[in-house]
Amino acid sequence: MKAFKLIIPVMLIVGIYSWMKMDKSYSEVPETSGILITIGAVIVSGVISFFLFPKNEGEKY
Repeated sequence: MKAFKLIIPVMLIVGIYSWMKMDKSYSEVPETSGILITIGAVIVSGVISFFLFPKNEGEKY
């Protein structure tokens, strides 16, 4: 459960940055495609964060 405290903010940051970048630098891309690209970036960043952040930080093996 601790991992989700880090995953959600990472996903939000990636989503906001992706939307801003799509709006500013790639204005010729249609809005629906930009939304789909942003959603894909958010999902991929969430999956990567899920596997990279430790799940049980204080637990020793």
